[in-house]
Amino acid sequence: MERYEIIMYWSKEDEVFVAVVPELPGCVAHGDTQEEALSNIKKAMRLWLDTAREFGDSIPEPRGRLMYA
Repeated sequence: MERYEIIMYWSKEDEVFVAVVPELPGCVAHGDTQEEALSNIKKAMRLWLDTAREFGDSIPEPRGRLMYA
């Protein structure tokens, strides 16, 4: 899978870890633990990319960074 930047943070309001892929608009997932949020965002990324390919939408080139916060 392509290497996109992942930003993860704790949402005090929702009491979950939230993971966001800024380069893939709307690609967001959450989990009760960091590990769960990371697993869920990887699934969301695959679905985002598969859907974009299916509909012929453009897919941004990854900047090559992968971050965990």
